[in-house]
Amino acid sequence: MKIERYQAYKKCDIEWLLEIPEHWKIDRAKSLFREMSRPVSPRDKIITVFRDGQVTLRENRRVTGFTNAIEEYGYQGIRKGDLVFHAMDAFAGAIGVSDSDGKATPEYLVYTTIDKNKIYVPFFGFLLRQMALSGFVLALGKSVRERSPRFKHTKFVTLDLPIPPFTEQETIAHYLDTKTAQIDRKIDLLTQKATLYGNLKQSLINETVTCGLDKSVPMRDSGIEWIGEVPEHWDIKRLKDLSDIQNSNVDKKSHDDEIPIKLCNYVDVYKNEFINTSLDFMDATANKSEIKQFTIKEGDVFITKDSETCDDIAIPALAAESIKGVIYGYHLARLRTKEKVFLGSYLFRLFQSKSYGFRFVISAKGITRVGLGQSAIADSLTPVPLLSEQKAIADYLDTKTAQIDQIIQTINTQIEKLKELRKTLINDVVTGKIRVIDYQ
Repeated sequence: MKIERYQAYKKCDIEWLLEIPEHWKIDRAKSLFREMSRPVSPRDKIITVFRDGQVTLRENRRVTGFTNAIEEYGYQGIRKGDLVFHAMDAFAGAIGVSDSDGKATPEYLVYTTIDKNKIYVPFFGFLLRQMALSGFVLALGKSVRERSPRFKHTKFVTLDLPIPPFTEQETIAHYLDTKTAQIDRKIDLLTQKATLYGNLKQSLINETVTCGLDKSVPMRDSGIEWIGEVPEHWDIKRLKDLSDIQNSNVDKKSHDDEIPIKLCNYVDVYKNEFINTSLDFMDATANKSEIKQFTIKEGDVFITKDSETCDDIAIPALAAESIKGVIYGYHLARLRTKEKVFLGSYLFRLFQSKSYGFRFVISAKGITRVGLGQSAIADSLTPVPLLSEQKAIADYLDTKTAQIDQIIQTINTQIEKLKELRKTLINDVVTGKIRVIDYQ
């Protein structure tokens, strides 16, 4: 198999494509594809178009995280080999060829070819998805929700599409199937590797914060079911005796009669282990009392106290520095430790541990949203090592987790490069920038 440029090119009037190989043709989508509206069979299962271009039975990927219809009004049949668009998510790449028979929401656009001897659907699955990822679909139609325009049938049928000879379509599609599968396999292996290092980091935190660094010391039952044994000389106290706990009431709204400030909000804490001046805090306003009460001080520990699921409760972040002009916002609780007996750097790692964090997961209450009450935080039984041990544990974990984080970052950089390679390869082949020769 060789890859090279085509011998000659010609300019074209396709909006998102400047030129195509000279022997390729151009035609409207309406001349190539027929929209389908099939009845649903009782045996049909739900098909989903994913943003990575896979169109498959939902159960083949996952069964959680979807909104299930109470009544399947307007559902349509899909057959293996159909070209399928998710009308609301096509802009993000939710375009592909179905690998299964099934049924789907009326939000999907379903097509089959008019002439099977002229059109090889998998090629156009690659082509149209690449067109969407280039931003072209985003420019079509009016936005229904932010950055999400509806991709309508009336828009699709008017598109001019490049058409290689049928055998060339097959060659390109088969080549891309093989090459993208190889790249995806490498990405999967690297992702698994990153996950293993993430699990190693979590295990290190779990063991160190509750067992300490000296494995030779005698242990005793902590009396806390979800923590188990701790070193014999450690104390157990309620969190309210070790820190000042304060919830914020500052929201994201700005008011003309208040002072402009920067706001550290839920997402800043949820996505970052450390709060510092490198973060891009949002603009907001607050009064003088709120600024005095909620300003961030080095060593403060912030946790998410409200969320949509229990698993996202009590996610911590540590203030790595005092930050003037930045206050923390609604849905967060701040724990400012009594530094003579308890260190914020140790408490932060304690919140990261599964054993300590479990208490808050089971304490969260709510129906559509869950939250931690003040008492659930204040009354939490907490292991208290000697101050010198707390510092040693925090310093040790800072060093070890930073090393693991660097490894994970390197792996993730490799993953991003492979994703970019995949995207570039598909784009260059389906648009004729490079030619695939003698590929079987």
